[in-house]
Amino acid sequence: MNAGIINATSYFGIELVRLLANHPELNVTSVTGRSQAGKELGEVFPHLRATDPAAAGLVLTPELEGSLDIVFSCLPHAVSAPALLPFIEAGVPVVDVSADFRLNDAAEFERWYEVQHPAPVLLGKAVYGLTEIHREAIRKATIVGNPGCYPTAAILALAPAIRAGIIEPDVIVDAKSGVSGSGRSLKLDNHYSEVNESVHAYSVGGHRHGAEMTQELSLLAGGPVAVNFVPHLVPMTRGILATCYATLSRSVDGDEIASIYRDFCEEEPFLFFTDTPPRTKWVAGSNHCAIYATVDQTGWRLMAFAVIDNLVKGAAGQAVQNANVMLGLDETAGLKAAPLFP
Repeated sequence: MNAGIINATSYFGIELVRLLANHPELNVTSVTGRSQAGKELGEVFPHLRATDPAAAGLVLTPELEGSLDIVFSCLPHAVSAPALLPFIEAGVPVVDVSADFRLNDAAEFERWYEVQHPAPVLLGKAVYGLTEIHREAIRKATIVGNPGCYPTAAILALAPAIRAGIIEPDVIVDAKSGVSGSGRSLKLDNHYSEVNESVHAYSVGGHRHGAEMTQELSLLAGGPVAVNFVPHLVPMTRGILATCYATLSRSVDGDEIASIYRDFCEEEPFLFFTDTPPRTKWVAGSNHCAIYATVDQTGWRLMAFAVIDNLVKGAAGQAVQNANVMLGLDETAGLKAAPLFP
């Protein structure tokens, strides 16, 4: 099967190339990168010459070329949907790694992204691509909106408790991300001198990813869930740690919580429950998510933790996982690489 990647020169795009190099059935046959059009991918990313000579030889073009069985878009929001529209109209399955198909409501998209949605009529056809929550819908979908990195970690950390009905519908998400989550574009906050040896909170008045958390946690709860989300930037390249808090709706001890979470993770190929709060190093470079949950010292507050690699499970890896499900392939195909440690 042939795969095309729009904006393959982004961090998410080149991570897709890396993962698909080991995919038994999907081959990357076309890649775009308008600012680098005409160059071979291996010229822009020399590491590919050693790890994936076939991909290294692909020439970047302004538009995707050839017959494609699936298309991934790594363009920014509001630009991605128009680029995918010709493929959607042609019946080619698409996975959007931007935000254009994450929110169900065009008005919510406009509120958080401060631009009109470029294709609101398609929102009803799109499926939110958190595979562990929407697997059956993804199986039938032709448009999947890949979740944001922060929501992936936070929703997976809280979903078991919400499904079990053991928490009140009011949660706090304190999450920390590596710098690669903001992409390759140069910004002052991404400068080494600004980031190194420093940690800071940002978007404390409301972050776009909070809208995804609210949408998906409310769907899981069957009613409104209030989400207080504060992101932080930490001086590392990859990784997200989400620490989530919620008031318990009934008396629950640590053993029961562990049982609820183990049952949730047990059938999922990329989730594993840990006996201690997880570390981002445990999942670096992989599509895995490590989860831990317990009760705080008061006995009335859930503390749930999840770690992911923001470029893999938080972006490109989850995109491949969704594509596998959409195409009827083994869900783990191309994603079996172990985490990098140390």
